[in-house]
Amino acid sequence: PSYRTINRFRIQPEVKDLIRQCFVQFRCQLIEEKLIDQEAIFIDGTKIEANANKFTFVWKKTIEKYHQSLIEKSNQLYNELLESEIIPEIQRESDEQLTLEELAQLVQKVDDVVTEYDKQIETSSDVPERKALRNERKYPKQVRKQLIDFVLRKQKYERDFEIFGTRNSYSKTDPDATFMRMKDDYMQNGQLKAGYNVQIATEGQYTLAYSIYTNPTDTRTLIPFLDEIEQHYFELPKHIVADAGYGSEQNFHDILSNRKREALITYSMYLKEQKKKYKQNRFNPDNWTYDEETDTYTCPNKKRLEFQYYSVRNDRTGFQRKLKIYECENCSGCPFRLSCTKAKEGNNRKLLVNEEWEQQKEYVRVKLSEEKTSAIYRRRKIDVEPVFGFLKANLRFTRFSVRGKSKVENEMGLALMAVNLRKIHGHQLKKKRIYIQK
Repeated sequence: PSYRTINRFRIQPEVKDLIRQCFVQFRCQLIEEKLIDQEAIFIDGTKIEANANKFTFVWKKTIEKYHQSLIEKSNQLYNELLESEIIPEIQRESDEQLTLEELAQLVQKVDDVVTEYDKQIETSSDVPERKALRNERKYPKQVRKQLIDFVLRKQKYERDFEIFGTRNSYSKTDPDATFMRMKDDYMQNGQLKAGYNVQIATEGQYTLAYSIYTNPTDTRTLIPFLDEIEQHYFELPKHIVADAGYGSEQNFHDILSNRKREALITYSMYLKEQKKKYKQNRFNPDNWTYDEETDTYTCPNKKRLEFQYYSVRNDRTGFQRKLKIYECENCSGCPFRLSCTKAKEGNNRKLLVNEEWEQQKEYVRVKLSEEKTSAIYRRRKIDVEPVFGFLKANLRFTRFSVRGKSKVENEMGLALMAVNLRKIHGHQLKKKRIYIQK
């Protein structure tokens, strides 16, 4: 087949289901040949550059700034038109801003005023009167032009916000791509480029499932990725293994409580907590004495921090965190004040404790101290990382050649399946050599 035939094939939306079926059948083949034991899946992500110009960025904060300026200018112009009695007052949905339909209505009303002036000028034969009418018509014509510009800008900003969704940027060349911080180059410069966040689940260095996301943080991709695996690929195994980039209260809660699986995922402070310096830091609340009966902590100055109240905080995804707030009985005159707290003079040290998060961290520490589960977690680096290494270093797949999320998903699936086939082919050749030698 020609390259056109191949390109037409790989961008078709129907190919997505075909590729998924290939991954499902490939996994069944691995199970049949006993190349995987279905004990755990290893999840990781990488950012791959999109087929987009790196200078075609659109930032959400910039659009919000320009949109707010447009709201203020349009409100001001509307008030001026009312004061000068050029147009009558219109019925508005909100006093804060004029909607796109209301701006279009203003354009029509001002246009009617200009049309009326045109008729009067045409019917008048008095030169001074015609000149006076032209002068009066000048301001409405300027306003009409300005309002048309407002309508066009409003349409553009609304279209931009629709493209953004929950993202903070997009590329004009490929609107589905988000600007992400890529790995540093050889000069240790951080690269901000349009790209996609590729998530894969592996076992035995074979990719069993994959998905493409437009948000750069791995933390917020785990739950939707697990949902997609269960819906389209296979039932989740007992152990879900990932690095500290996925360690969050919401992710632990989802895996442990909702899916009833074991989460072998570290958190950001896990390695730091193992160090001697962390354990011997007397100003670290984790090292303070806690009394369960009185529900109090004791600080280095032998003062008690008593429970005050509960606080509920919501993150950007809507997940609720329940915190317990403790406050020291008296911090005035404390010799350790500068080292212990940044609270202003007269205020006492406060301590925020998330009990569920602390329990989840303790669960991780226990699991990673057990021989079996720690051995499974140690396999993570040699299981999922080589897939990305082979994809980028050996196949030179570091940039997509198509645009749009659906097309990118197809291309990524073909590339990952190519990695799988090359690996299983190498395994079969190795078995054949061993058989011949015997």
